[in-house]
Amino acid sequence: MQPTEHWVEELLKLNDQEEKMTDKQMRIIQSAVEIFSEKGYAASSTSEIAQKAGVAEGTIFRHYKTKKDLLLSIVAPIMSKLIGPFIIRDFTKVIDAPYTTYEDFLRAIIRNRLDYARSNLPVLKILMQEIPFQEDLKKQFKELATKQVVSRIIKVVELYQQKGTVITVPPLSIIRFMISVIFGFVMTLLIILPEAEWDENEEIELTIQMIMHGIAHPASDPA
Repeated sequence: MQPTEHWVEELLKLNDQEEKMTDKQMRIIQSAVEIFSEKGYAASSTSEIAQKAGVAEGTIFRHYKTKKDLLLSIVAPIMSKLIGPFIIRDFTKVIDAPYTTYEDFLRAIIRNRLDYARSNLPVLKILMQEIPFQEDLKKQFKELATKQVVSRIIKVVELYQQKGTVITVPPLSIIRFMISVIFGFVMTLLIILPEAEWDENEEIELTIQMIMHGIAHPASDPA
C-alpha cells in the first residue's frame, strides 16, 4: 500500500461517520495529497489534481468550492481526529514506559517520532508547508500541541529535574530546545538530506549526547 492510500483509508473512515466518500472523491483526495505534498499548496492547481485523479476539473468544484476547501478537507480531519489522537496515544506509550535515565526517554521519543514521520510523510509535509500560512490550521495545531503534548512532557522534565539529572531551568525552555533538535533531526533524515548515508542508530545516539551535553569540547582540568 502506498503512503497516500493509507491516509485516504483513514479519511474514508472519518467520513463514514458523517458522509461517505465516492470513488471520485477518493481519487481526488489521493491526487491532492500527492501533488500538495510534492509541489506545495500554492504551486498546485486543481487542473493537475483533476488530471491525476482522472476526473473533470468541474468534478472537484462540485465537491469542494475552492482549492482551499480541498486542502482543508484533507488537513482539518487529520488535525482534529488523526494527528491529535495519534500524538497523544504514541506519547502516552512513551511517557508511561519506565526509564532509568532521561537519555532513555529521549531515545524512545526520537525513535517514535522518526517512525511516525516516515509512515505518514506525505500528509505531514503538507502540514509543515501550510500551517505557517493558514491561520485556522495554525490555531488548531497549537491547541493540540499545547494541550496534548507539551503539558505531558513538562511532567517528565520535572520528574528528572527532581531526580537531579536535568538542570533546573524552566521546563518549557528544555522542551523548546528538545523539540527543535528532534524536529530538525527527523526533517534532515527524511526530507532535507534523505540521500545521505546516515547510520540512523548512531545519529540518534549523537543527537541524545548533544541534547544532554552540548557540542563544546570538555574543558581540560587545570593542572
